Amino acid sequence: MTGPVFDPDDDPDQVAAAKAAAGRDPLGEPDAIRAEAAAIKGAPPVPRDAATLILYRLDDDQPRILMGCRSAGHDFMPDKYVFPGGRVDDEDVLVRSLTELRPEQDEPLRVGAQRPTRAFPLTAIREMFEETGLIVGRTSDPMGEVPASWADYHAQGVAPCLQPFTFVGRAITPPMRHKRFDARFLMADARDALIDDREPVDGHELADLRWFTLKEAAELDLPNVTRFVISEIETRLLGQDAVRPFYLYWSQTGHVRERL
Repeated sequence: MTGPVFDPDDDPDQVAAAKAAAGRDPLGEPDAIRAEAAAIKGAPPVPRDAATLILYRLDDDQPRILMGCRSAGHDFMPDKYVFPGGRVDDEDVLVRSLTELRPEQDEPLRVGAQRPTRAFPLTAIREMFEETGLIVGRTSDPMGEVPASWADYHAQGVAPCLQPFTFVGRAITPPMRHKRFDARFLMADARDALIDDREPVDGHELADLRWFTLKEAAELDLPNVTRFVISEIETRLLGQDAVRPFYLYWSQTGHVRERL
């Protein structure tokens, strides 16, 4: 893994975009990080595994991505637009699926993983269903006993499919944050991944769920890491040079970006 030092909070393009989108927020993300750091006592929290799914679709050759706004009641990134996703549950890895990850996607996902890699796309499928009502999978007969957290999903007469997933990258929340996640970002074409063309439904975790163009997404109030991920998605969707999955983490000199 090699790559230049990269700090989203210092990168001119990222900072300019963040300022343009956050004119109503006088406290920028770097200031928020420092404020949180001052309030933390003792050792930093241990990052929890998480998974995020970026669903995209091509409407008249114009990419659109699904995003929603986190509720104001969240104590982690409230009122920010994000992709559906959440913390990995240990039982996610136990769920049967009709297909598994493609080998070329599984291999980089293994780097640094402390659990079977299939847990990450399965978490993303479960979180997508819980937060948006959208079903990633295929119609299926019952596949035996399932964890309680998957009961509602399987009650739809479906089962997961992991084959459509592409691994985009991994990002670890800086140690000065009061909550930390070791998040894996995956993407999939909605036409291949979703069971049907139903619209997403707002819930208590995400509201204003919409299919945004890349230009519209750039104008939203976004966490800097989300803005960076969108730039990675754009590179892939617009057919530019192929890029390996990113690995974004914190060092004593700031954020570091490597390629897996």
